[in-house]
Amino acid sequence: MQIPAKAEYAIRALLELAMSEEPATADTLAQAQGLPTRFLASILNDLRRAGYVTSRRGQGGYQLAKPAAEITVADIMQTMEGSLVEVHGRPPELASYAGAALHLREVWIAARVSLTNVFETVTLEQIARGELPQPVSRLAGIPD
Repeated sequence: MQIPAKAEYAIRALLELAMSEEPATADTLAQAQGLPTRFLASILNDLRRAGYVTSRRGQGGYQLAKPAAEITVADIMQTMEGSLVEVHGRPPELASYAGAALHLREVWIAARVSLTNVFETVTLEQIARGELPQPVSRLAGIPD
């Protein structure tokens, strides 16, 4: 799976907000994470519309709209990218194969379930504190 820049940048910006007690501007967040400010500003607007951040013009910028412990990686990935696994832009359930590839659809579905299970168990707070759930830490420790 390839993590799109938009989703990664969204998570990185939200992690900065999770660690801050004060609102932060898009420029401040971009500088803290080495991200392009204009692209991040667009992402923050998407996150605001989705209800993950609030913003106040003239009063310091963005802050989390919910506690970091209530926002999962899955929430952000799905907000930014939609489905976690697609085959030619469609849900894997709609894929159809014949012959030797007949059961390939099941592999794509299992991959989506596996990714979703990891992403749904990890919150922004856990990442920011470096306290990942045991099953995720165990998976992260498996050599490639």
